[in-house]
Amino acid sequence: MSFITDRDQAKKIFDDAAAKDVSVALFCTGSFWNTEAILIAASDFAEKHGIEKIPVVVAMTCLYSHMQQAKRITYSQNEHVGFRANFEYLRLLCEGPDAPYKNVAVMTHLDHADPVRDRWALEENLDILTSVMFDGQAYPYEENTAMTTEYIRRYGADVLVEGIIEELAAPGTEGKKSDDYVEKAVDFIGRTGVDFLVADLGTEQQATGTDAKYLGGRARALTEALGRKMLVLHGVSSMKNEDIKGLAADGVVRVNMWTRIVRESGQYAAAKLLERKALIERGDFEAAEATAYINDNIEEAARVMEMIMGGLGYGNLAKAQ
Repeated sequence: MSFITDRDQAKKIFDDAAAKDVSVALFCTGSFWNTEAILIAASDFAEKHGIEKIPVVVAMTCLYSHMQQAKRITYSQNEHVGFRANFEYLRLLCEGPDAPYKNVAVMTHLDHADPVRDRWALEENLDILTSVMFDGQAYPYEENTAMTTEYIRRYGADVLVEGIIEELAAPGTEGKKSDDYVEKAVDFIGRTGVDFLVADLGTEQQATGTDAKYLGGRARALTEALGRKMLVLHGVSSMKNEDIKGLAADGVVRVNMWTRIVRESGQYAAAKLLERKALIERGDFEAAEATAYINDNIEEAARVMEMIMGGLGYGNLAKAQ
């Protein structure tokens, strides 16, 4: 299968990748064209490196306060339609007799799901989800722990669950810093039983620059204290390319990225659009039609994501085949 929603099958994929020092790419999307760009990047990487089935996670937020991707994906801004439509579209692209990206093992993810605001997404879409981020970072620690534990009790057999213990840095916020972060993480994992921990490792979500200081020491301390590789890193758009390499060795099993990809592919497509300005003004159909801009966007987004996958150690997946 290429469209994987079985939690145990997905867990094995993550464990195998971690054993080979690969951090699995979790690329978010807020448009149908970016969804396909993710598959293009993974498929092209697999073909170039001789990987029979390459894993990648395609993720969306629903009503996350900082970015509502499910609303962005259709002009109607109906989050229910956008959320379901994107993942059904994704299934068609990777699975079935006519699927163009059968060599990609696609796992789906609901990102930054608030326990209250995103109840619909968390509870009524398990048929199309491999994992969820149960995002209780805005709630007091004890309340967050209790809500996360209850969600896993009810749905943990159906999906892999990411948990989070403290507020991450995002536009307009500095996040929450704690001196006893590692101890708190050990307590949280022991009480909730989450599959992954979204760790504060110094990065900033939706960053516009690359000035973040990745806290590798904290990642290694967390991994040692937790006894296994289970960290998820958000805010990778704020990191330099060279800092992305080697994350798996620190215990980072999933890497979440979107902002940089959208920004750079949009800038590239806009520059190409300006090159067609004279043709557009003359009424040339192919130059003016929106597909030209979208395809430029897709191609650049795929190029950036393929480069990121190389930095995450994806080449190691070819060694055992």
